[in-house]
Amino acid sequence: MDSNIDLRIRAAARGAAIVFRFDGLDVPAFEGESVSAALWASGIRSWSAGEAAGPPSRAIFCAMGVCQQCAVWIDGTRVEACRTPVRAGLVVQGRPRW
Repeated sequence: MDSNIDLRIRAAARGAAIVFRFDGLDVPAFEGESVSAALWASGIRSWSAGEAAGPPSRAIFCAMGVCQQCAVWIDGTRVEACRTPVRAGLVVQGRPRW
């Protein structure tokens, strides 16, 4: 992830700037964005979903909560990243940590 690149539309209205964690990385975001939008804008396009480290197997696909391809874990619950709003201090994991 290159923290110097921000792919958001500059003229769009957005909420306050916040930071959340994804697999141990600080990810900048804005209130009102989905987790997947913030990940994409920060250059994170895919992540591993398996127990063992391996090639990425999850990514943003439909961006409307139908395909479940963007599934992540938040507070021990599997959720779709495209349907989950970010909040300051949120801890998101690409795969569960049992």
